Amino acid sequence: MMWNSWGNMMGYGWGGGFGFVFMLVFWGLVIWGIIALVRGGMGHGCCGRGHNGHGEKTPLDILKERYAKGEINKEEFEAKKKDLQ
Repeated sequence: MMWNSWGNMMGYGWGGGFGFVFMLVFWGLVIWGIIALVRGGMGHGCCGRGHNGHGEKTPLDILKERYAKGEINKEEFEAKKKDLQ
C-alpha cells in the first residue's frame, strides 16, 4: 500500500472501517430528519401546537376551559356545546 499526503494508507480513506459507520450515521440522520419534517408538516407534531394542529384552540376547547374556570354554569355549557356541534 502507498501512503498519501495526509499520512494515511491509500485505499483505507476515512479511517478504514469507521468511514462506513459514519456513513450509516449520516444517512440515518438524513432519513430521520425527512421523516420529522413530513410528520411535522402533517400536524402530528407534539410541541407548541394546539388541539387543531395549527397552534390554536378549538371553540370547544375554549368552552371547556371557561366551564372549568367557573365562568359559565353547566346549563350554559351544555347549551353552547349543543350550538357548536
